[in-house]
Amino acid sequence: MTQATGNSAPETVTAEAAGILQSALRDGGETLDDARTAALLALTGLERAPAVPAGAIEFALRAHTTREFGLVLSAGLGGLDAELDPADFARDRAAVHAAVELTDGADFLERFRHTLAYRRIALLAARAGRPLPDAALAACFDAVLAITRDARPDAPQAGAVLQELRLDCTYDGESIRVVSARASVGAAPVQRVARPIHKIDRLLHPQRIGIIGVSANGMNFGRIILRNLLGSGCPPERLCIIRAGGGEIDGVGCIESVGAIEGKLDLLIVAVAADAVYPLVDEILESNTVEAVMLIPGGLGETAKSREPAAALAAKINAAHARGDGGPVFLGANCLGVVSHPGAYDSWFIPLERLPKPQKRAQRDAVMLSQSGAFMITRLSQNPWLDPRYMIAMGNQTDLTHGDLLSWFAEREDVRSIGIYVEGFKDLDGLAFARAVRRAVLGGKQVVVYKSGRSEAGQGGVMGHTASIAGDPVLFASVLQQAGAIVTDNVETFDDLFYMAGTLHAKKIGGNRLGAASGAGFEAVSAADSIDGETFSMRMGTLGAATVARVEEILVEKKLAALVEVRNPLDMNPGADDDAHVRITEAMIADDDIDAVVVGLDPTAPMVRGLEQSKLRPGYDISDPAGTVHILPPLVERCAKPIVAVVDGGRLYDAMAAAMMDRGVCVFRNVARGTRALVRYVEARLDAERIRKHFGER
Repeated sequence: MTQATGNSAPETVTAEAAGILQSALRDGGETLDDARTAALLALTGLERAPAVPAGAIEFALRAHTTREFGLVLSAGLGGLDAELDPADFARDRAAVHAAVELTDGADFLERFRHTLAYRRIALLAARAGRPLPDAALAACFDAVLAITRDARPDAPQAGAVLQELRLDCTYDGESIRVVSARASVGAAPVQRVARPIHKIDRLLHPQRIGIIGVSANGMNFGRIILRNLLGSGCPPERLCIIRAGGGEIDGVGCIESVGAIEGKLDLLIVAVAADAVYPLVDEILESNTVEAVMLIPGGLGETAKSREPAAALAAKINAAHARGDGGPVFLGANCLGVVSHPGAYDSWFIPLERLPKPQKRAQRDAVMLSQSGAFMITRLSQNPWLDPRYMIAMGNQTDLTHGDLLSWFAEREDVRSIGIYVEGFKDLDGLAFARAVRRAVLGGKQVVVYKSGRSEAGQGGVMGHTASIAGDPVLFASVLQQAGAIVTDNVETFDDLFYMAGTLHAKKIGGNRLGAASGAGFEAVSAADSIDGETFSMRMGTLGAATVARVEEILVEKKLAALVEVRNPLDMNPGADDDAHVRITEAMIADDDIDAVVVGLDPTAPMVRGLEQSKLRPGYDISDPAGTVHILPPLVERCAKPIVAVVDGGRLYDAMAAAMMDRGVCVFRNVARGTRALVRYVEARLDAERIRKHFGER
């Protein structure tokens, strides 16, 4: 079999490829001529085939420059199949993608195995009685990656950037060969000046905060922000208002202008009209009296009329980063603001009475980043158990980007899970973001990402909302999943997985074997019916003899033995009480062949203490120390494996669910939804573990 090793060391391949591309660029050719294309192909070690052999499998291998992620390696369906719409296929079936600097041949092969192209290759190899061509594929991937190493748009030494190298390949049961190849080259782009992201610390933990745009008489956004700052525990002496005429508002003193500030403010919150922002930014940059700025106003890039002046504003801020200490960092514009519990301030312009933020965890350790403030508001309002430590609305990314903020949080020891809503990336910031995802995952963190603008209509809405370019959602998901993120395709799944990441982070994910039990037979069956995901499935574990005996003893004690056959999934009968539910869960989770348990808690069953207050049986409710609300949380806390509890009932049972969630239990209100979320979560945790083993845990 032809091995795609090339006989040269990767460093030699990289140098030779760079020379070929630079010579093409010097000669003014964007598309490489046949001789240079053949020279690149020779570096892969692959042989040419004059035509597709009869019965051979076709697949495409492509390294190509993207706006957001720089150079990306892609592999998937070839031939006529490549003309089909990727949306017609399940996740990772048509093609897989990875940022070239975050993968290698063996890692990319692991991703490629998900594709239909690889499955066809495997079937043909089996039919031909040949071993799988995994070594040849991995070597081929490594060779292409070596070609790209110094040809990335973000590479500091890049004189020429590889725009595309496409290899149309075949596998005939014996060898991998190339039927056609093409390549193109371009000049390296001009990149933005690096933001001084260490100043994000000043943004999130400010000692001195200024506000401009506060009304002395009415309740405008600036005044609401001032009230929220004071109401969230920020003392007046930490605050000042930039307002001509002096005096004070709500007990906070006023300063005449930005230039009149003594010393430096850590943070200045700007809540003025859009047209007033431009001269104000000039004053901020000239005065050098502010470390971080929060731009609340909209109308700075979302509309066609505002895009040109907003771009000029961004360029001016970018230029300031090249001087002195890097100048201030800017969050926004079109930005809801920040909630920083460690920084003891809330600058959202949503009154506290409309969105209280009670602490739901003993230790807040999550972060939510979002281009849309409303996304965070609705998520937190509907699920306060997300309980982030920091909540940051990014808006238009005039300055600070997704990559900047995630890079900063990836290094934080006080953060374990990060939930992010993305509409679009600035140029090459998707790559910075993917790098930060990888660092976060190597550091043991979980990153859950929801990307909007998946449809053509949605992409138009994204541009009108935060002036973002949405990008290819399939490529987005594949690149970030390979980096280690948990990528979701709808808001409901984001809620589920971000919540699950917070409640199950400390639990051990030992495998994919599920135990399921409920007094409602349909719930046990529904759990079993929900274990198959798009690219990963759990399986029902086999209960050991000791577990079966232990469950049988409980059933005998509860006088249910004649009604129940012990199996997995287990229908424990509606007559099971709180104690039975919890003890059977404990028996299942202790089984060596069970990695996680989903348990339906049957709140409507007469023997379960599910009501907030019972009129028929006073005291037989969630206040009873013998109830599930009190006896399940200690089991969940001491158990190393994940337990997902299901409270499937209406509003009467909200109190039961809330009480357990307050005590750290992972609770869902629908068994199928909870099980599907667990499947995705287990897949992501196992993949993160593979990444840490392959690329090295910090």
